[in-house]
This record gives sequence, structure tokens and C-alpha cells, in this order.
Amino acid sequence: METTAQDIDTLFLEERRFEPSGDFAARANAQPEIYDRDFEEFWESEGRERVAWFEPFTKLYEWDPPYAKWYLGGKLNVAWNCLDKHVEAGRGSTVAYYWEGEPEDERREVTYADLLTEVTKLANGLKALGVGKGTPVGIYMGMVPETPVAMLACARLGAPHTVVFGGFSADSLAGRLQDMECEVLITQDEAWRRGTTVPLKKTADEAVAESPSVRHVIVLRRTGNVVPMEDGRDQWWHDVATDESECPAEPMDPEDLLYLLYTSGTTAKPKGIAHTTAGYLVGVAATHHYIFDLKRDEDVYWCAADVGWVTGHSYIVYGPLCNGATSVLYEGTPDYPDRDRWWAIAERYGVTILYTAPTAIRSHMKWGPEHAEKHDLSKLRLLGSVGEPINPEAWIWYHDHIGGSRCPIVDTWWQTETGMIMITPLPGITTTKPGSATKPFPGVDAAVFNDAGEEVGPGGGGYLVLRRPWPAMLRGLYKEHDRYVETYWSKYPNVYFAGDGARVDEDGDFWLLGRVDDVMNVAGHRISTIEVESALVDHQEVAEAAVAARNDATTGQAIVAFVTLKGGAEGSVTKLEELRNHVARKIGPIAKPANIVFTPELPKTRSGKIMRRLLRDVAENRPLGDTTTLADPTVVDEIRSRGAEEQSKED
Repeated sequence: METTAQDIDTLFLEERRFEPSGDFAARANAQPEIYDRDFEEFWESEGRERVAWFEPFTKLYEWDPPYAKWYLGGKLNVAWNCLDKHVEAGRGSTVAYYWEGEPEDERREVTYADLLTEVTKLANGLKALGVGKGTPVGIYMGMVPETPVAMLACARLGAPHTVVFGGFSADSLAGRLQDMECEVLITQDEAWRRGTTVPLKKTADEAVAESPSVRHVIVLRRTGNVVPMEDGRDQWWHDVATDESECPAEPMDPEDLLYLLYTSGTTAKPKGIAHTTAGYLVGVAATHHYIFDLKRDEDVYWCAADVGWVTGHSYIVYGPLCNGATSVLYEGTPDYPDRDRWWAIAERYGVTILYTAPTAIRSHMKWGPEHAEKHDLSKLRLLGSVGEPINPEAWIWYHDHIGGSRCPIVDTWWQTETGMIMITPLPGITTTKPGSATKPFPGVDAAVFNDAGEEVGPGGGGYLVLRRPWPAMLRGLYKEHDRYVETYWSKYPNVYFAGDGARVDEDGDFWLLGRVDDVMNVAGHRISTIEVESALVDHQEVAEAAVAARNDATTGQAIVAFVTLKGGAEGSVTKLEELRNHVARKIGPIAKPANIVFTPELPKTRSGKIMRRLLRDVAENRPLGDTTTLADPTVVDEIRSRGAEEQSKED
């Protein structure tokens, strides 16, 4: 295909294919005819099957671009669907969460009945503080069972919440509390991280000092260390959450706000993504049921994300609980105290479904398969990937070393904005391809457009778009209509612009190419960073790679690669040339990195995402942008010094 300057060249070719097994396919929740179902019939049926209603909906949806409304006329409550529904059906003794703290001796089994009791107690306590329908509440906590309890207590009362990831700074927390005008903040004394404590209450105090709307701060005692408590404002969770008397679930309209989740913008302040009640719950419950093939009385499901991100909202809390799943909740990091911690947890609880991020998979690749080999992972039957496109070699490593070459992998594409998974294999149906998210979920209409708004044919690269509304879609940006329209709806009329590059292959399968911001213009070719990264990780000695561009007088932009070798090996000039030539073989000479910086670690957020923006700053030798969310801020200085050394050798 001829490409214009505004299309994206796609050069990396992956030809391995994995057919579903007959045994899995025979029992799968999704059967092939699911793709033949009518869009409206599908979502109407899912709305009745996944969710219990106080009053049934009377109209499926209204679409007035760029806003949709779903399941109109009904009444429901999210917390009731996640808890009371199961307890009343006699499943109160079912484990909702196997929780494991970072200190290895701290473990709890939390049943649905336990969760309902704790949610009721906190909801009554919040109500006594004046929280009711529409009262905005902030939540700033770690990965403890009380975090879902806080979210569900808010949902029970109809109080919209915003969860702020426990690794964010006081400034980040304050900005979110101010924007939503939160009246209550729920936090904890401290959190555990790599054997040390993280001072959440101290950070919360700094944020609340800048947030005049906050009247009450509720503090969970987690570590038990002394923290300052302000009279009249601060109260301990165990003093607030004492009343076990019935707290009726507030009947909510389908379009009532459930939560805001703030996501970084490329400029200006974070965007407040608004998710409402009915469509969101149906969307996450339906996708969780089919994509993870959940057998709720057999499976132990583990989404190894943080509740502070949308993955945690949709696939740790609301989707799994609505479906009555038994999940694992883990407080700590994958490598504390040892690099086999995840696999010890998976063995201990008999995990059958694991959903994690490519960055975590590549970290385990770097550490080596011997850590997983110490543990019995034979109960695993399904693996999932979330967060960014997965390199084919990381996919294969995950498949072979974690899934024992028997588990289907669901490589999922979605966003904070979409609320639910949008493009994904369906296990038991889909022939999977390492690195491809394959097909849109039933009822989702995705396509790839060129700059002129024309659909790109097979093999061509362009911009990922969604042409039809879906139940869990965002209902705008909080208090920012114009920014909502400009960001998502201005590029193509009445079509959602995802901001990601993608291609569709000859089989109609989607391959994500990363953010459009991460497309490099090299000698007139628009090359995706993810394809160059995949080519590098394809080399048997490479554990991780991240790619950025720097300005170049000859080619417009030149490719700079940051590479971590397996086993902590050091790079060399010989290895640099070997990797450049490897990329040329896999993709073509045009994609050869101009420079490779070998580094023991890549800069990652505390949630595990590689911060490519900072790598662009390093490549261009610019002052660094915000580094407050980095797990280890010293990594960037190390990379910068190594990059300077490599550049001086090149010169």
C-alpha cells in the first residue's frame, strides 16, 4: 500500500499462530456465534444477564455525539450488584479476595459476606459524617482489602469517588481533590513497599492543606506506626466504621456518576475521566465473563494491577465482584522479598487466570524463568496482558514459561476512557498471534483510518478509531466539555479518536503500534516505537527495550534505543552493532537505531509503565519533565550519563 506522510509504516512481521485447544473451546463461555449477534440485541441481553435491577431499563441507549446514555429508565446500585446480590443468593461464604500483604505472614480470606459487612459499616460511618448521594470522596490507599471496601461504600451511598494511586505525590493528590471538590478523603497511616513504609498520611496531610473542600479525613491503621491526627478533621477508620445495622443501597439512575479517574494529559492538568453507573457495570462484567472465561465456582482469578488505575477499577473490583469471582489481591511488588514472589502466590492460592502488564512480563524475562520453575503453576489455564502492546517475544516467553505452552493468552487493548476491554482474543474461539490484540469485542466497532478519515486496508498503518458508542465509554471530561471534544472527537466527525496507532492484517486482526506521540519520522518513514522495540526484544539476549527519537539534520529524526540485557549483562560496541543489524534483518535498514544505550533498568512508573516521555527528553538532551511518579528517579540520571558516554563515542 502507498502511504502518505500521515500514515504509519508497518514493517515488523510476526507469523507464529496458536489455535485454541478443542477441550478449552468446548467449555468456553464465548462460542463462535457470539460475533454474529446484533449489536443492540447483544448489549440488551448482557444488560439483563450481568446486572440486577431495582427497576428494569426501558431504552437501550441514546447517542447524541459525542455523548451517549445507556440503559435508560432503570434503577440499580453497583455495590448491591457486587455484594448483596451474591449474599442473598446464598454465596456469602464464597471467598471474594485472597489477600496477601507484602510482609509474607499477613494473609486474609475475605468472603462476600465479610465484604458486605465491612462496606455496610463504612457506609454508615460515612453517612454519619454527612456523605450522601452526590458527595465527592477521595481515596488514597494501597493494595489492601479496605480500598475496594471504600469504593463500594461510596457506591452504596451514591457518592462518586476518585481513587488516587498511592504512589502519587502530594501535588498530584491535591490537584485531584481540588478539581473534584472532595469533601472526604479516605487514606491509611502508611503502606508497605519493598520492606519499607510509604508515608501516605503524611502525603495526604500536605495535599489536604491545599484542598479547602476536604472536611474529614478517615485513616486506616495499616502499619500501626504513629502518624499525626488533626482534631476535628481526622478520624481512625476503626472508630468511624462501627455500625453494622442495615444501610440500604441507594437506587441510582443509570447515568449517575460512579467515579472519576484522572489520567495524564500531554499538556495542562490531568483529565478527569467520568464513568457512570449502568453502562460501565454491564461493560466490565460482560467483558470479564467472556474474555477471562470465568467459571466463578472453579476459578481463582488474579489481576496483578493496582486498584488505583482503571485496570484495578474494572478488573479487580467492579467486574469480578459483579460476576461473583474469587480473586487474589496482593499488596507488594513482584520481586519482594524474592523474584519468585508472584509465583509463590499463584501456587499458594491455585491461581487459574492471571492478568498482568507486558512491563511485568519483561521484568520476569530479565530475571529468568528459574524463579517460576520453583513453583507449581499447573492450575493456570488462561493468561492475559494489559497496559501497552506486548512484544511477540515477551508473549512467547509468557506462553512457554508461565503458561506451560498450554494456556491461551488474551492480549487486550483498552483505555481509561473506554472503561472496558475493546479489542481482544476470545479464548476458545480466536487463533492468537504473538503481539496482536486480534478482534474487536462483540458489539465494538473499531477501525484504522488514515489522516483523511479513510479506512486503511489490510497491512496499512494508521489511527485507531471507534465508530460506534459502547456501554462503558466515558461520559466526558469532568467540567471540560471543550477539551473532551478537542481530544477525542475533533479529528474525525462523530468518530472516537483513540490516540493510538494500529494496523489491520489480512485476517482482520488488529496490531497496536503505541501512542501516536510515539511514532517517529525517519527519512520520510513514520515508524512506530513498538515495532522497533519488538525487533530488539526478539533478540535472545535482550530483556527489555524502549525506543525514542531525537532530531537529526539528515533524516529528520534518528532512532535512539535504550536496552536492558538479560541476566544483568553489560553492553559493548560489538553487542550494539549486533543489535542494530538484528533490527535491520527483522524490520529493514531504515529502522536501525542510530544509537543504543545499554542500561540495567528503564525508567518506570510505580505501576510498571515505561516512561517514554522521559526517554525522549534524554535522547534530545532536554531538561527532564515531571519525574514524581517514577519508581526509582535515579534511573534517569544513570541513563543520561550512559547516553552521554555513548554519544561521545559516536562523535
